[in-house]
Amino acid sequence: MPVLDLLDLPAATPPYTPLVGLDLGEKTIGVAVSDATRFVASPLELIRKTKFTDDAAALFRAMESRNASGIVIGLPVNMDGTEGPRAQSSRAFARNLLRLSEDLPIAFWDERMSSMAVNRMLIDEMDMTRARRADVVDKAAAAWILQGALDRLRNA
Repeated sequence: MPVLDLLDLPAATPPYTPLVGLDLGEKTIGVAVSDATRFVASPLELIRKTKFTDDAAALFRAMESRNASGIVIGLPVNMDGTEGPRAQSSRAFARNLLRLSEDLPIAFWDERMSSMAVNRMLIDEMDMTRARRADVVDKAAAAWILQGALDRLRNA
């Protein structure tokens, strides 16, 4: 199965199963999960990157533990709408996941400014220190990405 358009994701996944959202960083993968009705996204875990097969195994375990049926990956598009090296890296990650599980429904969501918005929220609203933010920002950014995708699906 190729990477899907976000609006095609619901038809490719069983109803009343959660979706997983990913924020792919250089050293970590923030993971979030939706509820079964796909209404609310919540931070789930942080995977510290080692090698791809280990990272994918950790992701698949997290999905299995929540009975998740599809993935929304944040796509770091430049402000002018072009795709740079980080976006290409996200696309390569999706292709590699599909090599391990070819029927896994995957879609992208434009994540422009998600980490900045999450950092601002953690500083302004939660008065969180820099050290504490480092532990939660990638998971929170994954939830931000997934929530944006869920909201788009609901309003489509």
